[in-house]
Amino acid sequence: MWLKPEEVLLKNALKLWVLERSNQYFVLQRRRGYGEEGGGLAGLLVGTLDAVLDSTSKVAPFRILHQTPDSQVYWSIACGASREEITEHWDWLEHNVMKTLSVFDSNEDITSFVHGKIRGLIAEEGKGSLMKEEDPEKFREAHLKFGKCFGLAEQEKLVTYYSCSYWRGRMPCQGWLYLSTNFLSFYSFLLGAEIKLVISWDEISKLEKTSNVILTESIHVCSRGEDHYFSMFLHISETFLLMEQLALYAVRRLFDKETFDNDPVLHDPLQITKRGLESRAHSEQFNAFFRLLKEECLREVHECFLWVPFSHYNTLGKMCISENYVCFASQDGSLCCVVIPLREVVAVEATDPVSKAVSIATRGKRAFRFSEVRDFEQLVAKLKNKHDATTSLQHSASAEVAVGSSADPLLDCYEGQPMASHKDNSKMVSTEALMTVFHPQDMENLDSKMLKEKMKEQSWNILFVECGRGVSMFRTRKTRDLIVRGIPEVLRGELWLLFSGAVNDMATNPGYYTELVERSLGTCTLATDEIERDLRRSLPEHPAFQSDTGISALRRVLTAYAYRNPKIGYCQAMNILTSVLLLYAKEEEAFWLLVAVCERMLPDYFNRRIIGALVDQAVFEELIRSYLPQLTEHMTDMTFFSSVSLSWFLTLFISVLPIESAVNVVDCFFYDGIKAVLQLGLAVLDYNMDRLLTCKDDAEAVTVLSRFFDSVTNKDSPLPPAVQQASSAHEAKSPYPKVDITDLIRESNEKYGEIRFEEVESMRRRNRLYVIQTLEVTTKQNVLRVISQDVKISSSNLEELYELFKKEHFLSCYWSMNSPALKHHDPSLPYLDQYRIDCQQFRLLYHLLSPWAHCANRDSLALWTFRLLDENLDGLINFKEFASAFDIMYHGSFTHKLKLLFKLHIPPAFTEVESLSPSKGTQLSKEELIHFSQLNVSSPGDSDGADALNTSPEKTGKGKVDIQAYLKQWQDELLKKEESIKDLPRMEQSQFIQFSKTMFNLFHGDPEEELLYRAIATVTSLLLKMEEVGRKLQSPTSPAKSATPSTSASSTEDGSKPLEAQPAPQTASSGPRSPSKADEWSFAFEQILASLLNEPALVRFFEKPVDVKAKLENAKGSQLKARARV
Repeated sequence: MWLKPEEVLLKNALKLWVLERSNQYFVLQRRRGYGEEGGGLAGLLVGTLDAVLDSTSKVAPFRILHQTPDSQVYWSIACGASREEITEHWDWLEHNVMKTLSVFDSNEDITSFVHGKIRGLIAEEGKGSLMKEEDPEKFREAHLKFGKCFGLAEQEKLVTYYSCSYWRGRMPCQGWLYLSTNFLSFYSFLLGAEIKLVISWDEISKLEKTSNVILTESIHVCSRGEDHYFSMFLHISETFLLMEQLALYAVRRLFDKETFDNDPVLHDPLQITKRGLESRAHSEQFNAFFRLLKEECLREVHECFLWVPFSHYNTLGKMCISENYVCFASQDGSLCCVVIPLREVVAVEATDPVSKAVSIATRGKRAFRFSEVRDFEQLVAKLKNKHDATTSLQHSASAEVAVGSSADPLLDCYEGQPMASHKDNSKMVSTEALMTVFHPQDMENLDSKMLKEKMKEQSWNILFVECGRGVSMFRTRKTRDLIVRGIPEVLRGELWLLFSGAVNDMATNPGYYTELVERSLGTCTLATDEIERDLRRSLPEHPAFQSDTGISALRRVLTAYAYRNPKIGYCQAMNILTSVLLLYAKEEEAFWLLVAVCERMLPDYFNRRIIGALVDQAVFEELIRSYLPQLTEHMTDMTFFSSVSLSWFLTLFISVLPIESAVNVVDCFFYDGIKAVLQLGLAVLDYNMDRLLTCKDDAEAVTVLSRFFDSVTNKDSPLPPAVQQASSAHEAKSPYPKVDITDLIRESNEKYGEIRFEEVESMRRRNRLYVIQTLEVTTKQNVLRVISQDVKISSSNLEELYELFKKEHFLSCYWSMNSPALKHHDPSLPYLDQYRIDCQQFRLLYHLLSPWAHCANRDSLALWTFRLLDENLDGLINFKEFASAFDIMYHGSFTHKLKLLFKLHIPPAFTEVESLSPSKGTQLSKEELIHFSQLNVSSPGDSDGADALNTSPEKTGKGKVDIQAYLKQWQDELLKKEESIKDLPRMEQSQFIQFSKTMFNLFHGDPEEELLYRAIATVTSLLLKMEEVGRKLQSPTSPAKSATPSTSASSTEDGSKPLEAQPAPQTASSGPRSPSKADEWSFAFEQILASLLNEPALVRFFEKPVDVKAKLENAKGSQLKARARV
């Protein structure tokens, strides 16, 4: 590798370098101890310096220095990991530079020329490089050492590296931590003790920052049950952030395909950089905190003061700027928060150079004054450019939309009109909240509850006067206090839309919902079938959903969302949540609220595996351990809290609380996010602590909580008695004292309000790894339980085999942008079909695991085995099929192993294999392997293969899974009888020749090799004689036709290797001339089996036990290197 020239003052510093070559201008050196027997103390010292010091010497054992006569200064210009690499650089210098240097008169000119030449070479190399780092030279050196130390594939992208200590017991080992796209790697070499650690991100189940007495601050990594600790980082927070991002990236790419498909940024692993990961992490936190769209990227952060006019003071905080928003949050996030969409901005000015103030004016004659802003003039110029770009887009969009007026104050924030004005066809979309239709307020007869409701409205109106109304209002502690008391009925829809961020979706997508409804109506999918089934189960006690008006609106919203996001489609609990949204929000608003909940506020909740809900349950369990330790001690099994709280998270307590109380919880959720649900969950458990501690089992605890929820009321709810009847009936029977929801929410804020948003998000990220790994363990256990009944492999070995199989699947995904294997992982499929491998992956595993892998034609054997296992001809096999083949190789009897070999040499498994490159011999390229694996060679009696393929259970075009086909396949497998040897077809001439070749190849290297050769020669000769006699009996008048087999037979009796050197069989198997059917001979399996059983050496060979554990251990150590070579 060419290096940026650096001065080296002493040519042989500390005698650590040995001279290899030299000339007038260049010196080639080798590190002392490298390549020498033992290496001695110097070698140990050099290795230690390599691992500890951050210098050029750590890169490679060879280097080239540039020197000029009469100068004591040397310049390092190249280094190499091997003698071949450094020799190539040396030869290039001698042929391309040495002749030119004689032209120059001065040493300075020579040195300048050499430096320029080397820099030019480095620049040329870097043109196609992906290393876009701040210090490319240093990074190139680190990348070289990373590749040299760990031997990973060239495509493995190093993201960054750090100096740190790895703890082995109580001893720290100083070394280097390398973070790449697929692996966490550590290398240390201290006085002869080498430590090399490679952990793939997809194996990590726990990643957290910890501290204890010995380690003040460290990073804890748990992988496959093993704990690893890293400490002594210069910037531990930065390191942990990148490790967390890379681990989550790997998990989403390999396990959580539904989420990954929606994230195009992560599709190319080669483009991931340290800066990109940091930027992505900050943008995710920014969008989550301010409830912005996922597409927003945080561009700038400025620490400054914001003038709060109603309180008459400046509050310190951070101004965050993205492409479309300017946001501010005080240092204490709950003190003051503002979101200013650039679409609302009318002017941006620098008002006061002394205080470095920036003023942003918005519609509604409001102005926001930020002071003490660093580089405020540049910021003003940038904001003006953004504002001008946004304004031009607004004008072009508004030209298509007619301008109208609306009494609804929230519509002042929208760029477009209500949905009803976009198209004539939009009349089918409801423009009123169902509550206003079914429960209009009687303004003349106000009872005590309605008076309290009016007082709430007045309190909010006062707040609007002080803090503003609409998307850019100030959000303060007073806002939170009013939320806790419950939002008034008439303002609920407006404020839900505002605090959830759905107002921004709706404003930037005018007309979208109406078009979506038109396109989605009439579609028929699995999602629409489930929606129709659940429509009548959504708040059935409410009059709004006992009429066609409410049912139709619910159907339109759910169907439109399923059409918008087919990855989620429809999930149970969405109907309950959407029903409540429709009560208080207009139909289009309810749709955008659903989008905000499903795609931002509760990510991954509403998919097949409800990963998001499971993650939040894990967070809830963690909070219970922290805040309610006495409950944790009593409830030994924490899964109780998971089972009982699932509905709390999925429906935001709507399914367990009376509707009039549940809406107050939804109020808090839209303001505080999942934090509000977690706090309320803790308050519920705390309130029932004494009763729960006396419970003897889970059933009793569930009853306690169920009765408590029935006793929760909302004494200030203005809902009519008809809606509250169901909950009132429960209250009458309940012996529990009534609990007001407002008091419960207030208590949850007072006791657990210290839980911060950042803390919850951090716990979510940490527990996501744990949850997904737990799901993977469940999948593995189910697969192993099914397969263990059919194989003789021990449970521990079977588990190791599964891990190797799954790892091979993942290794194919590591270094490919559009890996076909990655597309094959579908968590919605049955457990056995979630991981499958193709022929190329199978070949690699076959080479590592098969006891027959030493065979010269092992590629052909791997190909034929794969074709035999791939019964449905889809080019993929699952673990059950994979394990069945290796079970025969490892534990099969002589008959079973021979039957497997026999079947490999007849259709459909067998196909003529001939490498396109003669120099490769029997080795097949990846393209050849794929070509031969896809050849459709059917055997007699397999005419129904195409029909079987068509009935394979696959997803239909509408996204439905053919459940009946799966059940039929399962039934067929249960009824499948053991294949009789009499059912096997006869082996034809060319197939028998190849079978004999394979047998000879299998014996190579065996201690009884010569004895086995004689035995197989005897068997082959005997079989050919038997066939000759049989043919003579059938056709006595034509003895000449049997000349070929008799000649072959006579040539094998001396014990030499037959058939390989015989011209006639070669012609039969691969030559252009093939004999007619009348000339060919064939053998039945019984004939071959009976002949081989007569040879004890052959029986011993096939019944020789295989050390399966050693095979698996060796494969685990070699799998990564084998894949890297590919």
